[in-house]
Amino acid sequence: MQAVVFTGAGGNEVVQLVERPDPVPTGNDVRVLVRYAGLNPSDAQQRAGRYPAPAGSPADIPGLEVSGIVDAAGDAVTMWSPGDRVFGIVGGGGLADRVVVNERHLARVPESLSDAEAAAVPQVYMTAHDAIRSQAELQAGETLLVHGAAGGVGSAAVQIGLAVGARVVGVARSESSCRAVKAFGAEVVHDADFAAGVAGLTGGRGADVILELVGAPHFPANLDAVAVRGRIIVVGVGGGSGAQIPLLRLMQKRIRVQGTVLRARTIEQKAEVVRGFEREVLPILASGRVRPVIDQIFPARRVASAFDRLEGPGKFGKVLLDFVS
Repeated sequence: MQAVVFTGAGGNEVVQLVERPDPVPTGNDVRVLVRYAGLNPSDAQQRAGRYPAPAGSPADIPGLEVSGIVDAAGDAVTMWSPGDRVFGIVGGGGLADRVVVNERHLARVPESLSDAEAAAVPQVYMTAHDAIRSQAELQAGETLLVHGAAGGVGSAAVQIGLAVGARVVGVARSESSCRAVKAFGAEVVHDADFAAGVAGLTGGRGADVILELVGAPHFPANLDAVAVRGRIIVVGVGGGSGAQIPLLRLMQKRIRVQGTVLRARTIEQKAEVVRGFEREVLPILASGRVRPVIDQIFPARRVASAFDRLEGPGKFGKVLLDFVS
C-alpha cells in the first residue's frame, strides 16, 4: 500500500510517501480501499511530536478517518461485505490507500455523495455532532457560536446547528471566510471582537453553546460571549492551551466548560459516536441539506503541499489527498 509516514518529529521534512505491505484485517476489522483521504490539524500536531497515536494504531502513519470501499474483512465481521461504500474514524493510519478499521466505527456512504465528498465527512462531522449535540446538548431555538467556522469541524458544526433549528453565529477572520460562512445561512462576527459582536446580535444575552476550535486566545472573552447557564465545549487548542478563566464569572453565569477528544476513546465510546452520527447527520447528508465542504485536493505525492495548505490561512473546508492520481 501507499502510506504517508512521519520519520520523526518536526515539519514537512519528516513527511514521506512510502510503500508498505498491505494490512490484513482480522476479527472485527475490515480493510477499506481508499481513493481520497482527509487531513486534519491533529495530523500536523502528530507530525510535530505533540499528539502521538494511541496504542493499537500505527505509530508513524497519521490520519484519523477513512472513506472508500470494503475490500477485505476479518472472520468475525457481520456488518459489512466487500464492495460496500463506507466511511468512519480510526485512531491512526488513515493517510494510506488501504486502512484497517473496526467494523463498528464505520457508516454507510449515501449514494448522493461522491468519493471526494465522502472523504470530507467522517472526522469533522462526527466530531462536530458529538460535541454540540451529544455533549453540549444544543437544542432547536438556542444560539450556537462556532469559532473557526470556516475550517473543517467549524463548517460542519455550522451546518449541523442550522439543520437542527439553532441560530448559528460563526466566528471568522477574513472577508472571504465571512462570505463563505454566511452562504450557509449563519450570521458572522469577526474574531477580533467576537464577544461584542455576539452581544449585539443577541441583545446582550449571549450564546447558549460555544464550540471552541482555536483555544486559549478566546479566553476569557468566551465567558463574556456565553449566555447564563451556557455551555462552552473545547475541541481544539491549535492557538494555545494555557488560558486564564475568572472563576467568579464562571460562577455568576453558572457556565459549564468542557473539553473533549475523540481519538483516545474506547472502541465502545467511538462506536456510540458513529451511531449518533448515523441517526442524526447521515439523513441530512443523504438529502443534501448538509454538504461536505472541500477546500483543495492534492495528489498524495504532494502531501507536503497539502500540509502547507492545512496550516495556512484562508482555507474553507477540508484538505484532501488523492491516492489514485
